[in-house]
Amino acid sequence: MHPWRPGEVEEVFCRSGGPGGQHVNKVSTAVTLRHVATGISVRVSSSRSQARNRAEAARLLAAKLEAATAAARQSRLAEVAKDRRRRAKRSRATKRRLVEAKRRRGETKQLRKKVS
Repeated sequence: MHPWRPGEVEEVFCRSGGPGGQHVNKVSTAVTLRHVATGISVRVSSSRSQARNRAEAARLLAAKLEAATAAARQSRLAEVAKDRRRRAKRSRATKRRLVEAKRRRGETKQLRKKVS
């Protein structure tokens, strides 16, 4: 159900506060889940029930971990693509255009020389 093993997540329960009256003031219904490996943390205190808050926190933490994993994967793919583009050989036509542009630039600079 969740993308983590049992020892990878720390659970902390504390009092919620806010609406809910005496129940939330006396019972530790707020749930904080922290993924130890990544340091991603989620705190839920929306319900009066600790079990509901715990389930909601687990769902949110799973979503955050999935988003972080997807971002890392996307970054790695972008880096590989960038390296592939950097290493790619230029086509014959591209090389010819570059050399032609350099030749024209050289001629322009020659025209700037002092006449002797």
